[in-house]
Amino acid sequence: MNREVHPIEEESYRILRSRVDLTHLPPVSRAVAERVIHASADLEYANDLVIDEDAAFRAAARLAGGAPVVTDVTMVASGITARECVCHVGDSLTARLARTAGITRSAAAVRTAFSEVGPGAVWVVGCAPTALEEIIARRVDPALVIGLPVGFVGAAESKEALRASGLPQISNVSEKGGSAVAAAALNALLYDPAGTA
Repeated sequence: MNREVHPIEEESYRILRSRVDLTHLPPVSRAVAERVIHASADLEYANDLVIDEDAAFRAAARLAGGAPVVTDVTMVASGITARECVCHVGDSLTARLARTAGITRSAAAVRTAFSEVGPGAVWVVGCAPTALEEIIARRVDPALVIGLPVGFVGAAESKEALRASGLPQISNVSEKGGSAVAAAALNALLYDPAGTA
């Protein structure tokens, strides 16, 4: 995707690259790591992210071909400006399903979204560990799962479960994460799929 880069963004990347050397990373992993660090101003992501390079590369191609993007919360969807996203967390059907099934709204939103998009979507989780757990349990056959939920309850554990699942993924080891970094990881695949930023 071609887009005009603002001079402030160019300067931000120049500063970022002067503070952390990511040239050892493969191209797509580097693009994802740089965009996540740029979005968070947190250099620790250089050592915290876990990126399946081949899966991320294939997912970028699937995105270019129109693969749907599903997010766990509207804040993640709001950060993905170059693509419409599927996000059912605020739907009344999701609320009813959550009540009747005794699960969180985010987990229920995964179920309703999967019934809409089917296999081959890119799933982006930046808030709810329960959404990530549901993606793993539902066997959604994703093109990629970007699992970067944040928090002290279940976030690190859900990301560890994602890595153990064998699903194609981008995650991180620590409890940090969030909507902005999850959206940034997806945006790297949309804006710079060859890792040439």
